[in-house]
Amino acid sequence: MTTVRVLGAMREVDASEWNRCTRGDPFVSHEFLSALEDSGSAVPEHGWHARHLVVEDEVGVVAAAPAYLKTHSYGEYVFDWAWADAYRRLGLSYYPKLQCCVPFTPATGPRLLVREGLARAHHEEVLVAALVEVARREGASSVHVTFPTSSERERGAELGLLTRSGLQYHWHNRGFASFDDFLGTLLGRKRRVLARERRDANAAVAIETLRGADIGTDEWNAFYGFYRDTIARKWGQAYLTRAFFETLGATMSDRVAMVVARRDGEVVAAALNLIGPDALFGRYWGTSVEVPFLHFELCYYRAIELAIELGLVRVEAGAQGEHKLARGYVPVETHSLHHILDPRLASAIGSFVEEERLAILRDMSALDELTPYRDRRGG
Repeated sequence: MTTVRVLGAMREVDASEWNRCTRGDPFVSHEFLSALEDSGSAVPEHGWHARHLVVEDEVGVVAAAPAYLKTHSYGEYVFDWAWADAYRRLGLSYYPKLQCCVPFTPATGPRLLVREGLARAHHEEVLVAALVEVARREGASSVHVTFPTSSERERGAELGLLTRSGLQYHWHNRGFASFDDFLGTLLGRKRRVLARERRDANAAVAIETLRGADIGTDEWNAFYGFYRDTIARKWGQAYLTRAFFETLGATMSDRVAMVVARRDGEVVAAALNLIGPDALFGRYWGTSVEVPFLHFELCYYRAIELAIELGLVRVEAGAQGEHKLARGYVPVETHSLHHILDPRLASAIGSFVEEERLAILRDMSALDELTPYRDRRGG
């Protein structure tokens, strides 16, 4: 016998119990989700009302899902503003909606969490049914599962959820022993461009990759300043607080890597990465100086070097950015799952996501021709 419990905060579940279900993914870990809540980043005052699910039996938590009742669509990176507008024009309310996700994190990873060794399909079905029931009970218009794994996307489709496609650019490790091995797979002209960009960036500043306890207060202070400045220049909203990064450094230092650039000993740029079991995830970057190609060096090339060093199979460098193509990153289809409670809207949205998927696949085919690889096989 199992029971489903809905949590109003991560502190309502034991960290070790939750983490047994996460498959080692850093973003769905109890530590990361707690840091978002405890720091005031993903909290009700900002429209994030925790409705995390845990499925328990007599021995503890057997499945879980990070979920939030949302009153807006900010911080998700799967854009549904047009859906909300369609509801409004029909005199209906799109908000609240139930979002199964990691706030502010467009990184693919497990969302329907099941403890290793258990019947995954059964517990995923329990979680999906529970998400739909919570949405009904809360008066939500819909359920959304964003950036799930491919297997979760397939399982969601089997359970009747709408599947939506997105597009990102990832780098794939083809068993490289070094960055030079990777360069050897590129077209000659492209290879020379990358080598020149790296040479120019490294000639202007001193760059190092720090991990864990080697990232000190000075680096975190500088990084947060860069983060705020980057957001301000993009006319965006700084979702994450200084306390979030402090907590991240204190509780997840073994999962954090920061690429730091210095000039005359002063930190002038930094890029933050999180380390997963098989991938490196680039998250934020910023700088106080104008150095040609520094963004590419810190965010893309150093990430590739670290992934090769750690034996990781891919680098996810965040959402958007066709400029990543020339740096060895290739177009990748991402996914989200959706359940629309109103059957009339579900039919219309279902038609839209199918048309959108076909357009994305056409775009990916065209973008594949722009990759710098000799054999056009970047992944």
